[in-house]
Amino acid sequence: MNLTKLIIIIAFCVFPMIYTSAQEINVSVTIESLEASKERVINEEKEALKKVVAAINEQLENEEITIERANELKAEAAEKHALNIENRIAIIDNKIALLERNKNETTVSVNDNKVVVEVFDDGEFISISVGKKKKYDRRTTSKMVVAFGLNNLITDGESFNDTDYEIGGSRFFELGWAWKTRVFKESNWLRIKYGFSFQWDGLKPNDNLYFVDTGEVTELQLHPESLDKAKLRVDKLVFPVHFEFGPSKKIEREDYFRYTSKNQLKVGLGGYAGFKMSSRQKLKYSVDGNNTKEKIKASYNTNNVIYGLSGYIGWGYTALYVKYDLNPIFKDNPVDQHNISMGLRFDL
Repeated sequence: MNLTKLIIIIAFCVFPMIYTSAQEINVSVTIESLEASKERVINEEKEALKKVVAAINEQLENEEITIERANELKAEAAEKHALNIENRIAIIDNKIALLERNKNETTVSVNDNKVVVEVFDDGEFISISVGKKKKYDRRTTSKMVVAFGLNNLITDGESFNDTDYEIGGSRFFELGWAWKTRVFKESNWLRIKYGFSFQWDGLKPNDNLYFVDTGEVTELQLHPESLDKAKLRVDKLVFPVHFEFGPSKKIEREDYFRYTSKNQLKVGLGGYAGFKMSSRQKLKYSVDGNNTKEKIKASYNTNNVIYGLSGYIGWGYTALYVKYDLNPIFKDNPVDQHNISMGLRFDL
């Protein structure tokens, strides 16, 4: 092998390895090794067909399909894998023909984000591919979580209909990141979802009321001016954990498989715990025709530790979402009030 070919191989093998986190390097040599690979192809397709037939037989035993349908599925599978054998062996035969026809030549190509270097030198065939290798089974995935909707307080001993807060004006927003891990190795019906989220819960009182920290309790009082806006916002960092249930579809490829819950029903039940980052109240009103804005950052006696229950039910990447703080929002008030939020959740 001359120096030029050696440099080409080193360039296409070493440099991509520096910048690629995971590489797959396949080296095949001689016509004999290509001929031997034909037997491996046949065995692989036979094993794949056996698994399909076993799955069909299991469906038949469970009376999920009729014997006529089972025979149809088996015939389709047999035809598919027979064609796979035919096509894969044809590819090998083409490589052998290329090797016999092209000695002392080097070709470089790019396929599926992989750099492929093929060297033909004195009857020897070397094929080197460098690129990212797909993980065969990826049990953990991650996505960004976005949620928003209505927010309010549930007061112990009072009806929710008597709330002091605007239904439409009190809102929440959530932004976070969640990891999802398949619990069982051979099934995806149960997943555990965990991560972190920033939550912004807003409360807008009715009837010209605003929040006042008296030093002992936090209460709503009538503002001396006509308020255009009064809103308390509590910012939190929480760590949710949900058990997610629901069907999914298995996608199988030659060298990897994946489960997907796209266009499938999902139900998540769990909770969260975390801490308050800050709380502030925003007031807008007019005095003698002059607009006044106040942004007051203070404790307002709100709890520093946050914990609660949450759940969602949805289809695909969208879900109806509910969260409820088990801790009272104010620490020392004589009557406990708990934050509740309802809205939409998106796993993007």
